[in-house]
Amino acid sequence: MTKTKIAHFKTLLDAELVMLVEELSAIATQNKYGDWQASPERQEDGAEADETDQADIIVDFEAKVGKLEVLEKRYNQVVTALERIENGTYGRCLKSGVLIEEDRLEANPAAETCKAMMNLRTS
Repeated sequence: MTKTKIAHFKTLLDAELVMLVEELSAIATQNKYGDWQASPERQEDGAEADETDQADIIVDFEAKVGKLEVLEKRYNQVVTALERIENGTYGRCLKSGVLIEEDRLEANPAAETCKAMMNLRTS
């Protein structure tokens, strides 16, 4: 793969990473180990919430946790792809070692496998 193509995919990944960090920061905080943790809605000090308010807080937190799982998984995929760019292994299938098709990388710049290995995994 050419340096120009790699730079193109790096630009796509960098832009997606910024978006993911913004979305994650809206619902979670990152701990010192780099893991994201959903942030529950805080009540005002001294305010005693009724049962409905407490239920709303729990439902909101559960929704954040569900969204967090999806966003964090994608965040980790993007970070890993950027690391592969840095170490020179980007664009190679982690299963077979062949070059990942460019149309696959256009659709998913963080792809780790070629189409053949992707199809094997989903069959």
